[in-house]
Amino acid sequence: MNPVGHPLKRRIVERTFAWLAFSRRLNRDYEVNPRQSETMIKLALIHFLVKRFA
Repeated sequence: MNPVGHPLKRRIVERTFAWLAFSRRLNRDYEVNPRQSETMIKLALIHFLVKRFA
């Protein structure tokens, strides 16, 4: 095991951030309200999961 952390978990987190980077809306911080930013992140993840499992 790597002293920094579990390599599999790190890969999963990095892949998730890469998926979020594909979302044009999330490339810049357009939202002023943090709740709105959180909602956009959730919608982007839902979109990618639906595409993946469809």
